[in-house]
Amino acid sequence: MIKVLGVDPGLAATGVGLVWGNGMRPAGFAYGAITTSRHWDMGRRLETLYDRLAKLLGDEAPGQMVVEDVFSLEKYPRSGITLGKVCGVILLAGQRAGVPVVEVPVREAKQVLTGNGAASKMQLERAVRHALGCPQPIRPYHAADALGLALIGMYRTGPPRLVAR
Repeated sequence: MIKVLGVDPGLAATGVGLVWGNGMRPAGFAYGAITTSRHWDMGRRLETLYDRLAKLLGDEAPGQMVVEDVFSLEKYPRSGITLGKVCGVILLAGQRAGVPVVEVPVREAKQVLTGNGAASKMQLERAVRHALGCPQPIRPYHAADALGLALIGMYRTGPPRLVAR
């Protein structure tokens, strides 16, 4: 069985989703969000994100972490810079925990999970819910995105392989 942590980066709310199972068959999942206050300075927000993610990595010991790759909209360059800072902290937490990290572009994640690289947040959440057999809506959407990333990591790892001796 493999356990994969998906992370959807954000300064106000970073979605986290943990999926475990074999290959294409999830056996269980958990999700949530790491939040920071907009009233805190950047350093405190990044430190809080790092500390909470490091604790999660230590407690859960996933075999892999899948992070949404950084993107920037031309219209909002400062958001891209902020997202880059957040992603740097996330990658550092994974490195320090000794967990292999894979970055997946958002359009690729949407394509894998819904068949449409331009899917909406609602479409993605429904696809993730379906894959996990979860009847209730997954909120916040950041957590649904993180679960989707974890599913991709599990799918790509595949079932455990037997090693011949």
